[in-house]
Amino acid sequence: MVKMKEYTYVTLRQNPKLKEEAAAWFHDKWEVPQEAYLECMKAYINNETEYGWYLCLDSGRIVGGLGVIENDFHARKDLAPNICAVYTEKEYRCQGIVGQFQVKAAQNTIV
Repeated sequence: MVKMKEYTYVTLRQNPKLKEEAAAWFHDKWEVPQEAYLECMKAYINNETEYGWYLCLDSGRIVGGLGVIENDFHARKDLAPNICAVYTEKEYRCQGIVGQFQVKAAQNTIV
């Protein structure tokens, strides 16, 4: 029986000190301006929105992440919220990380 490695899942609201690192990490993956990520992350951390930012950490290193935002560059307000910026580092793929994100984002919680 193969045991899957356990990772730590957090929201930026739980760990706001990761905001700058997370914004840089997402920017590196998607080339969206870092300031855009920071603005959205600050709104979440400051309880201005319930839509959040989720990170998967391996020994403190960000190895996966996704955001839940109101609008992902479209005019369909009836489609909110939107999952965006989903990314898992190559060596961490196929381990259920994104599936865990989706469950936790749908529950709007990280445990």
